[in-house]
Amino acid sequence: MSTDLTIVPIETPTLGDRSYLVHDGEAAFVVDPQRDIDRVLDLLDEHGVRLTHVFETHIHNDYVTGGLALAQRTGAHYLVNGEDDVSFVRTPVADGQVVEVGGRMRITALATPGHTFTHLSYALADGAEQIAVFTGGSLLYGATGRPDLLGPEHTHDLVHHQHASAHRLAELLPDEAEVFPTHGFGSFCSATQSDATSSTIGQEKRSNPVLTQDEQTYVDELLAGLGPWPAYYAHMAPANAEGPSEPDLSPPAVADADELRGRIEAGEWVVDLRNRTAFAAGHAPGTLNFGLDGGFATYLGWLITWGTPITLLGETAEDVAQAQRELVRIGIDRPAAHATGGPEEWSVGELSSFETATFADLAQVRHHREVVVLDVRRADEHDAARIDGAVNIPLHELQHSIADVPAGEVWVHCAGGYRASVAASMLDAAGRSLVAIDDSFDNAEKVGLHLVGPEA
Repeated sequence: MSTDLTIVPIETPTLGDRSYLVHDGEAAFVVDPQRDIDRVLDLLDEHGVRLTHVFETHIHNDYVTGGLALAQRTGAHYLVNGEDDVSFVRTPVADGQVVEVGGRMRITALATPGHTFTHLSYALADGAEQIAVFTGGSLLYGATGRPDLLGPEHTHDLVHHQHASAHRLAELLPDEAEVFPTHGFGSFCSATQSDATSSTIGQEKRSNPVLTQDEQTYVDELLAGLGPWPAYYAHMAPANAEGPSEPDLSPPAVADADELRGRIEAGEWVVDLRNRTAFAAGHAPGTLNFGLDGGFATYLGWLITWGTPITLLGETAEDVAQAQRELVRIGIDRPAAHATGGPEEWSVGELSSFETATFADLAQVRHHREVVVLDVRRADEHDAARIDGAVNIPLHELQHSIADVPAGEVWVHCAGGYRASVAASMLDAAGRSLVAIDDSFDNAEKVGLHLVGPEA
């Protein structure tokens, strides 16, 4: 790619997504901006450029867009597929339409259905040279966007559209054109995951199953590998079709220990943002642990009953602000309250705690007494390889299935420790005796635990 155009990825690693700012030194456009548009506004100032266009590849299922708010703040045109049913004024765009940004940048909209029916990719030319394509949830690095988020009745059609769309991009664009997807960096919108951080059309032709396999093999393997997705996804497309406003990131009201206890007793969620080691050592009874050091918004959004008030507990005001930022990206706009400091200030009485352990500790304890081994990984992970005798209740089902956890001392594990800590906080709030395994599942077999399953 021989160009001096600037393409700046805007990473949102906690959701596994990227947005993009592209400019020629004066005029700029943005693709698929996240809700917290201050990040984009800061970049525009930093680069000294004027935003003229905001492009949306599709009505997103995994986050709330900042596109409309960004366009309203800057006066930029907001380009959304004219076939999308939305409640706001937009600049409609259609397959084959060319949009000029500044004196050099020419963006061509390309219909690439598959992730959604109205999905568009945007090919970027610098003058006459095709240099890049922004592929949203179509062609990803070594994968494609998943075709099942609109419901099972549409999956068959969409997965075949996804195959055709990837081939369309491969045929229309030169091998050296860079590929810039929105999904695929851990997002559940990706059908599979890749470690790649950059690619070209030529590289994808050589390595991406959608371009190397025949259509039926691609379809069969992709559909066989699809697991569950976060429950909050159900709320994202409707929110995006309404046209989300700019978020309010100002600090919520401060709650003292008595108020926190009242909120917990009322069935609200009081969320401790500290890491799982600190939480296990001591926490206010009834609080739930979603640490900022893992998939905070993904798992909180997945597990919470939508609309439940949330109070955030962080060691610092910066931690609370980070959590707020992550939550507005999935449409949880205003926490009910917050508190900072530590659990001694958040509790009216004695703190709760529980033990943590490794898989080696579990192997030892099973020689001496019966314990319940609770695996909170997804069913597909459990089915592939599991500790013999373990009970599987996936984390996203646990809140409504705690009564199904067998009686006795519970040793809870996941793949790396984060989900186990969330589960442990729920079990602890329910009064169960437990140990949280904070260890990599890769170690389970090494320490003598008997694994079963096809990958064991």
